[in-house]
Amino acid sequence: MTISQIINDFKKNNPGADTTMIRLAYDFAVKAHAGQKRKSGEPYIQHCLHTAFTLVQIKADLETIIAGLLHDIPEDTEFTLADIEKNFGKETASLVEGITKLSKIKYRGIERYRESLRKMFLAMAQDLRVILIKFADRLHNLRTLEYLPLEKRQRIARETLEIYAPVAGLLGVWRLKLQMEDICFKYLYQEDYKKLAYKYEVEKKLEHNQYIQKVKNLLGAKLREAKIPFKITSRFKNLYSIYLKLRKKERKFDEIYDVFALRIIVPDIADCYKALGIIHALWRPNPGRFKDYIAVPKPNGYKALHTTVYGPGGKPAEFQIRTKEMDDGAKYGIAAHWFYKLDGGRGKNAHRQPAWVKEILNIQKETENTSDFIKQIEFDVFNDRIFVFTPKGDVFDLPEGSTPIDFAYYVHSDVGNQAISALVNDKIAPLDVELKNGDLVEIITDKKRKGPNRDWLKFIKTATARNKIKQNLRRSVLDNIRRFIPRIK
Repeated sequence: MTISQIINDFKKNNPGADTTMIRLAYDFAVKAHAGQKRKSGEPYIQHCLHTAFTLVQIKADLETIIAGLLHDIPEDTEFTLADIEKNFGKETASLVEGITKLSKIKYRGIERYRESLRKMFLAMAQDLRVILIKFADRLHNLRTLEYLPLEKRQRIARETLEIYAPVAGLLGVWRLKLQMEDICFKYLYQEDYKKLAYKYEVEKKLEHNQYIQKVKNLLGAKLREAKIPFKITSRFKNLYSIYLKLRKKERKFDEIYDVFALRIIVPDIADCYKALGIIHALWRPNPGRFKDYIAVPKPNGYKALHTTVYGPGGKPAEFQIRTKEMDDGAKYGIAAHWFYKLDGGRGKNAHRQPAWVKEILNIQKETENTSDFIKQIEFDVFNDRIFVFTPKGDVFDLPEGSTPIDFAYYVHSDVGNQAISALVNDKIAPLDVELKNGDLVEIITDKKRKGPNRDWLKFIKTATARNKIKQNLRRSVLDNIRRFIPRIK
């Protein structure tokens, strides 16, 4: 890896950008890491270059690339954060400081793991770019795991699989998440990895590639007829996700049909829906496998149309239909969002928090016990999400398993406190019913109601509802005490 490669690729993403500071950061890193070598025997500067290159690939901004080159300097060299701030500014120094703090996170059993997650979420909430640099740093470390002792190899792989990869998914940085998962799978479950890799690479890929080409030819002809500019690519699911699916559903490999998907990239949203119509006209769709993530994006911002059809020979084929912007968003997550929406990541609000990060901060404030905090994070944020609609057409995303009371408190505290019943899809439903994706929910309230029912704590799922109910119940107890005190006097 060379600095010229990094600069050239950065310029492709940012034509006309001044890359002087990237070159200066490289020169500074070369000087700081002079004489240092990695366990692999290569010069240490190669790690800095690989970290920065990965950041360029996910369209990170200038300060993030510079911080990627400098990220190990305070911890591993004689130079300090003050030196970095003096030479490269306060913003870059702040990013490097965040990475230095995160580098102290180690996987040392479940309690330390929980505390590590808490620290990571707080670092992310301050500036999400810190965690992007950490992903890039970790990915290169994983690629050189073979040079470490077995015990350390497994510790780093487990830490990555249980801490970093899920967070990468939450941020939508799938390009890095999938790579991290497959490397960790290889080191943690060697026999399973070998068996699955053989079946996947040797037995199935040729067969799938022939089928994919047939589908591409048929669909391509129809898209050209409709005069829709397009690009069709295909991607195979990563080995670790197939492994999880085999374990979770107790299936055999031959029973997993969605091991690949075809991506159709078109110019704009209207073309996405036109392409969908063409696919459904060509082949019979599976109605249970259609998702419109353009109308209702995922919480991490992911947008696309997903459909599965019974293609040539009745064999299932999965399609993901996107614009170029959506495709970059799917690969690079929050980094691509900055690049497209906020002047290439250079605007003053370029690194504002997504809604779920604010959700994490609220849980952090309201949950003192680390174990409880992690449980709520895992449910409220890591859990699969559903989209629930109000009669006015507003959309709320909730964790799977949420109830009308969880929904009510997401709408407003007063709606939750005054809830007496619910209409789900225009039918009366109990307040503890489990909501489903796409449900239309209306909460019936009574303004005379003084507050929530304590029994709701037995079935609600989200931290938002739980904390608001507890706050209201505590307030009611205090009010009763205040009213009772004068009687005593």
